[in-house]
Amino acid sequence: MDDGHHLSSADFRAQGHALVDWIAAYLDGIEAHPVVSRVAPGDIRRQLPPHPPEHGEDFAEHFPQVLADIDRVVVPGLTHWQHPSFFAYFPSNTSGPSILGELLSAGLGVQGMLWATSPACTEVETHMLDWLIDLLGLPEVFRSTGPGGGVLQDSASSATLCALLAARERAVDAIADLTRCTVYASEHAHSSVARAVRIAGLDPSNLRLIPADAAYAMRADAFADTLAADVRAGLVPTMVTATVGTTSSTAIDPVRAIATAAASTGCWVHVDAALAGTAAVCPEYRWIHDGLELADSYCFNPHKWMFTNFDCDAFYVADRRSLLQALSATPEYLRNPATASGEVIDYRDWQIPLGRRFRALKLWFVMRHYGAHGLRHHIRAHLDLAQHFAQLVRAHPDFELAAPVPLNLVCFRHRGGEDVNAEIVERCNASGELYLTHTRLDGRYVIRCSIGQTQTRRRHVDAAWRQIEQVAAAVGGQSGRRG
Repeated sequence: MDDGHHLSSADFRAQGHALVDWIAAYLDGIEAHPVVSRVAPGDIRRQLPPHPPEHGEDFAEHFPQVLADIDRVVVPGLTHWQHPSFFAYFPSNTSGPSILGELLSAGLGVQGMLWATSPACTEVETHMLDWLIDLLGLPEVFRSTGPGGGVLQDSASSATLCALLAARERAVDAIADLTRCTVYASEHAHSSVARAVRIAGLDPSNLRLIPADAAYAMRADAFADTLAADVRAGLVPTMVTATVGTTSSTAIDPVRAIATAAASTGCWVHVDAALAGTAAVCPEYRWIHDGLELADSYCFNPHKWMFTNFDCDAFYVADRRSLLQALSATPEYLRNPATASGEVIDYRDWQIPLGRRFRALKLWFVMRHYGAHGLRHHIRAHLDLAQHFAQLVRAHPDFELAAPVPLNLVCFRHRGGEDVNAEIVERCNASGELYLTHTRLDGRYVIRCSIGQTQTRRRHVDAAWRQIEQVAAAVGGQSGRRG
């Protein structure tokens, strides 16, 4: 290959077909792999050349070797998130339509920072966010034709930060001293809230972690009491994050009660439904969003449980003005008449970075392929599997549920105590047959089984439970029951 030579269109087609074939074969055969990677630290890097190549390889000739290197170097170092026996952390599922949408986005290579830099990138995104309002039954105040609107962020962490920046902007209209700004969240809220406080330049000691009730949801009465005490102390309640589906246990904070308590103070209400929001695709689960019409902002991640690959977070605001005031900066080279007239949205003013990808394509592809009916079918299947797994736990004399199971996460533990539970997780994961993670609730070690991968079926859930039972028996937990 001549130095500087580009891959020809014909060779791109050929190697592109080969790569798609490889991906399809990987997904078809994923169950043959151990769910958790078994490499040791440094194993992957030792297989890579110490320095970049001086001369490139002709992919027309050598691409099969590239794919062979993927098999040899990369695949053994993967923890297979798309494996149907991946029950750890949270779902991060994908699908064929989503992968194709991501490929198209990469192929087009557009930079969607302004409407003018690719009008389709902006307008398809705006339309998909309005589609999601219909799909999940979200409040009309979030629709793009009103004072609010939606934007695709990379993650719920970025959405929380943007919400806090907008809340801070609204608060500083009344005060000049940011040290008086207070922020609130459940003790079980995601760590992104604490990070957002630091990044936004607020005093970390002004983050109030509100105690939870027996179901691990924020206590609205405790929030109201804390809020009142801060107001009496001359502080300025700036934002509260209500979590719909906490990471540890999918606890659902009482959004309506929290928003009602916050209303008299002007405190911004942000609702984080990163994982759980997808459940609202099913009308019978829209109760999780009770009170959402009172919120100032909301986010959920299609990239967790809606068959759309990472990254894709849908972030909505009820009134975009504070967000734009917080994030807009327009140097001369980014000015255009359509923006000045208010005819269009420039999404670079709705996020932290300037640049942005065409994320809406994969979301469009997913919704076109599955439709609302198909999405409901698969989400309901996952919800049913979680209830099935919970019943298996209830029926076993040596195990117990550790939290309610409102959605697709089952928190449980063996009655043998922390050492037994930790050993169960370690041995199950070492087997390669499944992947589990843990958390702590009320200070006690708890095993989490998160169900939501695209190809997970009842046989995978039943196989996981059999493995858990066998490992529990092997570690001798039955003879040492203790709380």
